[in-house]
Amino acid sequence: MDKHASPKADKSPQTLPETPFTTFIQLDGRSPVPSQFRTPGTFTITRLRSPTGLPDRITKLSPVPALLVSISLKSLPLHSYQVWVADKLVPTHRSFLRFQSNVIDFDSEPSCWAGKAFDYVHYTMPRVELDDIAADFGFGRVNNYRLSLVEDDLVLAQITRNVLPFIGRSDGLSLLALDQFSLILGAHLLQQYGVLQKTARPSKGGLAPWQKRRASEVLHENVHDRIRLSEIARECGLSVSHFARSFKTSFGISTHQWLIRHRIDHAKQLMRQTSMSLIDIAIQSGFNDQSAFTRTFHQLVGVSPGSWRRLHMTRHFRA
Repeated sequence: MDKHASPKADKSPQTLPETPFTTFIQLDGRSPVPSQFRTPGTFTITRLRSPTGLPDRITKLSPVPALLVSISLKSLPLHSYQVWVADKLVPTHRSFLRFQSNVIDFDSEPSCWAGKAFDYVHYTMPRVELDDIAADFGFGRVNNYRLSLVEDDLVLAQITRNVLPFIGRSDGLSLLALDQFSLILGAHLLQQYGVLQKTARPSKGGLAPWQKRRASEVLHENVHDRIRLSEIARECGLSVSHFARSFKTSFGISTHQWLIRHRIDHAKQLMRQTSMSLIDIAIQSGFNDQSAFTRTFHQLVGVSPGSWRRLHMTRHFRA
Protein backbone atom coordinates (compact mmCIF):
# COMPACT_ATOMS: atom_id res chain seq x y z
CA MET A 1 0.00 0.00 0.00
CA ASP A 2 1.24 3.49 -0.88
CA LYS A 3 2.25 5.13 2.39
CA HIS A 4 1.20 8.52 0.98
CA ALA A 5 -2.29 7.38 0.03
CA SER A 6 -5.26 8.84 1.86
CA PRO A 7 -7.02 6.48 4.26
CA LYS A 8 -10.36 5.50 2.82
CA ALA A 9 -13.29 7.23 4.49
CA ASP A 10 -15.74 4.98 6.30
CA LYS A 11 -18.85 4.94 4.17
CA SER A 12 -20.89 2.73 6.49
CA PRO A 13 -24.18 4.28 7.63
CA GLN A 14 -23.82 6.42 10.73
CA THR A 15 -26.19 8.49 12.78
CA LEU A 16 -25.23 12.14 12.49
CA PRO A 17 -25.65 14.53 15.42
CA GLU A 18 -28.93 16.43 15.45
CA THR A 19 -28.77 19.74 13.66
CA PRO A 20 -28.11 22.76 15.92
CA PHE A 21 -30.34 25.79 15.60
CA THR A 22 -31.26 29.18 17.02
CA THR A 23 -34.75 30.40 17.86
CA PHE A 24 -36.40 33.52 19.27
CA ILE A 25 -39.51 32.99 21.44
CA GLN A 26 -41.55 36.07 22.33
CA LEU A 27 -44.22 35.54 25.00
CA ASP A 28 -47.01 38.12 24.70
CA GLY A 29 -48.44 37.90 28.21
CA ARG A 30 -51.40 35.81 27.05
CA SER A 31 -49.35 32.86 25.77
CA PRO A 32 -49.89 29.62 27.73
CA VAL A 33 -46.67 28.71 29.52
CA PRO A 34 -46.08 24.98 30.15
CA SER A 35 -44.91 23.82 33.56
CA GLN A 36 -42.18 21.80 31.81
CA PHE A 37 -40.03 22.92 28.90
CA ARG A 38 -38.25 20.14 27.01
CA THR A 39 -35.21 21.09 24.97
CA PRO A 40 -34.06 19.10 21.91
CA GLY A 41 -31.09 16.78 22.21
CA THR A 42 -28.74 19.06 20.33
CA PHE A 43 -26.84 22.31 20.75
CA THR A 44 -29.34 25.17 20.66
CA ILE A 45 -29.40 28.91 21.22
CA THR A 46 -32.79 30.19 22.39
CA ARG A 47 -33.74 33.76 23.12
CA LEU A 48 -36.82 33.88 25.38
CA ARG A 49 -38.48 37.20 26.15
CA SER A 50 -41.59 38.13 28.11
CA PRO A 51 -43.06 41.56 28.94
CA THR A 52 -44.86 40.27 32.05
CA GLY A 53 -42.90 37.44 33.66
CA LEU A 54 -44.11 33.94 34.57
CA PRO A 55 -47.17 33.03 36.65
CA ASP A 56 -45.51 29.83 37.92
CA ARG A 57 -42.11 28.19 37.82
CA ILE A 58 -40.95 26.21 34.77
CA THR A 59 -38.93 22.99 34.98
CA LYS A 60 -36.42 22.56 32.16
CA LEU A 61 -35.67 19.06 30.86
CA SER A 62 -33.29 17.64 28.29
CA PRO A 63 -33.56 14.22 26.57
CA VAL A 64 -29.75 13.89 26.75
CA PRO A 65 -27.16 14.77 29.42
CA ALA A 66 -26.46 18.48 28.91
CA LEU A 67 -25.68 21.82 30.54
CA LEU A 68 -28.08 24.76 30.60
CA VAL A 69 -26.38 28.14 30.29
CA SER A 70 -28.59 31.21 30.79
CA ILE A 71 -27.60 34.85 30.24
CA SER A 72 -29.93 37.65 31.29
CA LEU A 73 -30.33 40.52 28.83
CA LYS A 74 -32.59 42.46 31.21
CA SER A 75 -31.97 43.09 34.89
CA LEU A 76 -34.27 41.39 37.40
CA PRO A 77 -34.51 42.84 40.92
CA LEU A 78 -33.96 40.73 44.02
CA HIS A 79 -36.97 38.57 45.00
CA SER A 80 -38.39 38.65 41.44
CA TYR A 81 -36.28 35.68 40.36
CA GLN A 82 -35.94 32.19 41.87
CA VAL A 83 -34.11 28.98 40.93
CA TRP A 84 -34.69 25.42 42.11
CA VAL A 85 -32.02 22.73 41.66
CA ALA A 86 -32.98 19.10 42.38
CA ASP A 87 -36.32 20.54 43.57
CA LYS A 88 -34.60 22.65 46.26
CA LEU A 89 -34.82 26.43 46.23
CA VAL A 90 -31.36 27.94 45.88
CA PRO A 91 -31.01 31.21 47.84
CA THR A 92 -30.05 34.24 45.77
CA HIS A 93 -28.78 37.34 47.53
CA ARG A 94 -28.57 39.92 44.76
CA SER A 95 -30.36 41.18 41.68
CA PHE A 96 -29.81 39.42 38.35
CA LEU A 97 -28.04 42.11 36.32
CA ARG A 98 -27.68 42.34 32.55
CA PHE A 99 -25.28 39.77 31.07
CA GLN A 100 -24.86 37.88 34.31
CA SER A 101 -25.22 34.12 33.89
CA ASN A 102 -26.29 30.76 35.30
CA VAL A 103 -24.69 27.39 34.49
CA ILE A 104 -26.73 24.38 35.63
CA ASP A 105 -26.59 20.66 34.84
CA PHE A 106 -29.86 19.39 33.33
CA ASP A 107 -29.47 16.26 35.48
CA SER A 108 -30.72 18.34 38.43
CA GLU A 109 -33.96 19.18 36.54
CA PRO A 110 -33.64 22.93 37.16
CA SER A 111 -36.71 25.11 37.61
CA CYS A 112 -36.98 28.88 37.47
CA TRP A 113 -39.49 31.63 38.05
CA ALA A 114 -39.33 35.29 37.04
CA GLY A 115 -42.07 37.56 38.34
CA LYS A 116 -41.23 40.52 36.13
CA ALA A 117 -40.43 41.16 32.46
CA PHE A 118 -37.38 39.19 31.37
CA ASP A 119 -35.16 38.59 28.36
CA TYR A 120 -32.78 35.62 28.29
CA VAL A 121 -30.43 33.81 25.96
CA HIS A 122 -30.31 30.09 26.80
CA TYR A 123 -27.66 27.69 25.49
CA THR A 124 -28.23 23.94 25.64
CA MET A 125 -24.82 22.23 25.54
CA PRO A 126 -24.94 18.39 25.23
CA ARG A 127 -22.41 16.61 27.45
CA VAL A 128 -21.31 14.36 24.56
CA GLU A 129 -19.96 17.47 22.79
CA LEU A 130 -18.21 18.57 25.97
CA ASP A 131 -16.67 15.09 26.33
CA ASP A 132 -15.29 15.33 22.78
CA ILE A 133 -13.69 18.70 23.53
CA ALA A 134 -12.34 17.42 26.85
CA ALA A 135 -10.68 14.46 25.13
CA ASP A 136 -9.04 16.75 22.59
CA PHE A 137 -7.69 18.99 25.37
CA GLY A 138 -6.20 15.97 27.12
CA PHE A 139 -8.69 15.82 29.99
CA GLY A 140 -10.35 12.70 31.28
CA ARG A 141 -14.11 12.35 31.19
CA VAL A 142 -15.67 15.27 33.05
CA ASN A 143 -18.38 13.88 35.32
CA ASN A 144 -19.26 17.02 37.25
CA TYR A 145 -19.72 20.71 36.52
CA ARG A 146 -19.79 23.48 39.10
CA LEU A 147 -23.19 25.05 39.72
CA SER A 148 -23.06 28.78 38.98
CA LEU A 149 -25.87 31.26 39.68
CA VAL A 150 -26.00 35.01 39.02
CA GLU A 151 -22.30 35.15 38.16
CA ASP A 152 -20.24 37.70 36.24
CA ASP A 153 -18.66 35.61 33.49
CA LEU A 154 -17.06 38.05 31.06
CA VAL A 155 -16.48 35.39 28.40
CA LEU A 156 -20.11 34.25 28.37
CA ALA A 157 -21.22 37.88 28.31
CA GLN A 158 -19.01 38.73 25.33
CA ILE A 159 -19.84 35.71 23.17
CA THR A 160 -23.53 36.37 23.87
CA ARG A 161 -23.15 39.96 22.70
CA ASN A 162 -21.51 38.62 19.53
CA VAL A 163 -24.22 36.07 18.73
CA LEU A 164 -27.23 38.18 19.75
CA PRO A 165 -27.73 40.00 16.39
CA PHE A 166 -28.04 36.66 14.56
CA ILE A 167 -30.76 35.07 16.73
CA GLY A 168 -34.09 34.99 14.92
CA ARG A 169 -32.74 36.25 11.59
CA SER A 170 -33.61 34.39 8.38
CA ASP A 171 -29.94 34.60 7.36
CA GLY A 172 -28.66 33.77 10.83
CA LEU A 173 -25.70 31.61 11.74
CA SER A 174 -24.89 28.75 9.37
CA LEU A 175 -24.46 25.16 10.54
CA LEU A 176 -20.68 25.45 10.38
CA ALA A 177 -20.78 28.72 12.33
CA LEU A 178 -23.03 27.15 14.99
CA ASP A 179 -20.70 24.15 15.25
CA GLN A 180 -17.72 26.48 15.65
CA PHE A 181 -19.58 28.58 18.23
CA SER A 182 -20.47 25.49 20.27
CA LEU A 183 -16.79 24.50 20.36
CA ILE A 184 -15.81 27.93 21.71
CA LEU A 185 -18.59 27.84 24.29
CA GLY A 186 -17.81 24.24 25.23
CA ALA A 187 -14.09 24.91 25.74
CA HIS A 188 -14.92 27.78 28.10
CA LEU A 189 -17.48 25.75 30.06
CA LEU A 190 -14.97 22.94 30.50
CA GLN A 191 -12.19 25.15 31.79
CA GLN A 192 -14.35 27.43 33.91
CA TYR A 193 -16.96 25.05 35.34
CA GLY A 194 -15.77 21.48 34.75
CA VAL A 195 -14.19 19.43 37.55
CA LEU A 196 -11.15 18.48 35.47
CA GLN A 197 -8.48 15.84 35.68
CA LYS A 198 -5.54 16.48 33.37
CA THR A 199 -4.27 13.50 31.42
CA ALA A 200 -2.14 14.10 28.31
CA ARG A 201 -1.20 17.26 26.45
CA PRO A 202 -3.06 17.45 23.10
CA SER A 203 -1.20 17.69 19.82
CA LYS A 204 -0.88 21.20 18.43
CA GLY A 205 -0.15 20.13 14.86
CA GLY A 206 -2.31 20.83 11.82
CA LEU A 207 -3.92 18.50 9.32
CA ALA A 208 -1.93 15.98 7.32
CA PRO A 209 -1.68 16.80 3.57
CA TRP A 210 -4.38 14.26 2.65
CA GLN A 211 -6.64 15.66 5.37
CA LYS A 212 -6.19 19.22 4.10
CA ARG A 213 -7.00 18.01 0.60
CA ARG A 214 -10.07 16.07 1.69
CA ALA A 215 -11.39 18.88 3.89
CA SER A 216 -11.07 21.33 0.99
CA GLU A 217 -12.86 18.92 -1.33
CA VAL A 218 -15.78 18.43 1.06
CA LEU A 219 -16.14 22.17 1.60
CA HIS A 220 -16.01 22.81 -2.17
CA GLU A 221 -18.76 20.23 -2.66
CA ASN A 222 -20.97 21.91 -0.05
CA VAL A 223 -20.85 25.56 -1.02
CA HIS A 224 -24.47 26.00 0.16
CA ASP A 225 -23.33 25.11 3.69
CA ARG A 226 -25.57 22.21 4.64
CA ILE A 227 -22.48 20.44 5.93
CA ARG A 228 -21.64 19.80 9.59
CA LEU A 229 -18.23 19.92 11.20
CA SER A 230 -18.80 16.34 12.33
CA GLU A 231 -19.16 15.18 8.71
CA ILE A 232 -15.92 16.83 7.57
CA ALA A 233 -14.10 15.60 10.68
CA ARG A 234 -15.25 12.04 9.97
CA GLU A 235 -13.92 12.25 6.41
CA CYS A 236 -10.54 13.16 7.95
CA GLY A 237 -10.69 10.47 10.63
CA LEU A 238 -10.69 12.98 13.52
CA SER A 239 -12.93 14.06 16.37
CA VAL A 240 -14.84 17.30 15.81
CA SER A 241 -12.81 19.32 18.30
CA HIS A 242 -9.46 17.95 17.05
CA PHE A 243 -10.43 18.60 13.45
CA ALA A 244 -11.60 22.18 14.09
CA ARG A 245 -8.39 23.07 15.92
CA SER A 246 -6.17 21.35 13.35
CA PHE A 247 -8.01 22.98 10.43
CA LYS A 248 -7.43 26.44 11.91
CA THR A 249 -3.75 25.61 12.47
CA SER A 250 -3.38 24.54 8.82
CA PHE A 251 -5.46 27.24 7.12
CA GLY A 252 -5.30 30.11 9.62
CA ILE A 253 -9.11 30.44 9.71
CA SER A 254 -12.10 28.33 10.75
CA THR A 255 -14.05 26.13 8.32
CA HIS A 256 -16.92 28.62 8.38
CA GLN A 257 -14.62 31.52 7.49
CA TRP A 258 -12.94 29.41 4.78
CA LEU A 259 -16.30 28.63 3.19
CA ILE A 260 -17.41 32.27 3.29
CA ARG A 261 -14.20 33.35 1.54
CA HIS A 262 -14.63 30.58 -1.03
CA ARG A 263 -18.15 31.84 -1.74
CA ILE A 264 -16.91 35.39 -2.21
CA ASP A 265 -14.11 34.23 -4.53
CA HIS A 266 -16.64 32.24 -6.56
CA ALA A 267 -18.93 35.29 -6.76
CA LYS A 268 -16.02 37.45 -7.96
CA GLN A 269 -15.29 34.96 -10.71
CA LEU A 270 -18.93 35.00 -11.85
CA MET A 271 -19.04 38.81 -11.79
CA ARG A 272 -15.86 39.05 -13.90
CA GLN A 273 -16.75 36.40 -16.44
CA THR A 274 -20.55 36.44 -16.83
CA SER A 275 -23.43 38.85 -17.20
CA MET A 276 -25.52 37.09 -14.53
CA SER A 277 -27.59 39.29 -12.23
CA LEU A 278 -26.33 39.85 -8.71
CA ILE A 279 -29.26 37.90 -7.24
CA ASP A 280 -28.39 34.89 -9.42
CA ILE A 281 -24.72 35.20 -8.49
CA ALA A 282 -25.68 35.34 -4.80
CA ILE A 283 -27.71 32.11 -5.08
CA GLN A 284 -25.05 30.37 -7.19
CA SER A 285 -22.44 31.29 -4.58
CA GLY A 286 -24.40 29.80 -1.69
CA PHE A 287 -26.07 32.87 -0.16
CA ASN A 288 -29.74 32.86 0.86
CA ASP A 289 -30.51 36.17 -0.81
CA GLN A 290 -28.89 39.25 -2.34
CA SER A 291 -28.95 41.29 0.86
CA ALA A 292 -26.95 38.62 2.73
CA PHE A 293 -24.51 38.44 -0.19
CA THR A 294 -24.11 42.23 -0.33
CA ARG A 295 -23.59 42.54 3.41
CA THR A 296 -20.97 39.75 3.55
CA PHE A 297 -19.19 40.94 0.40
CA HIS A 298 -18.90 44.48 1.76
CA GLN A 299 -17.57 43.22 5.10
CA LEU A 300 -14.80 41.18 3.46
CA VAL A 301 -13.97 43.24 0.37
CA GLY A 302 -14.76 46.76 1.55
CA VAL A 303 -17.07 47.73 -1.33
CA SER A 304 -20.45 46.56 -2.60
CA PRO A 305 -20.65 43.77 -5.23
CA GLY A 306 -21.97 46.27 -7.79
CA SER A 307 -19.05 48.67 -7.26
CA TRP A 308 -16.53 45.82 -7.39
CA ARG A 309 -18.05 44.48 -10.61
CA ARG A 310 -17.85 47.84 -12.35
CA LEU A 311 -14.14 48.00 -11.52
CA HIS A 312 -13.21 44.41 -12.42
CA MET A 313 -15.58 43.07 -15.07
CA THR A 314 -13.88 41.92 -18.29
CA ARG A 315 -13.77 44.20 -21.32
CA HIS A 316 -16.28 41.94 -23.07
CA PHE A 317 -18.98 42.85 -20.57
CA ARG A 318 -18.15 46.55 -20.16
CA ALA A 319 -20.92 48.86 -21.30
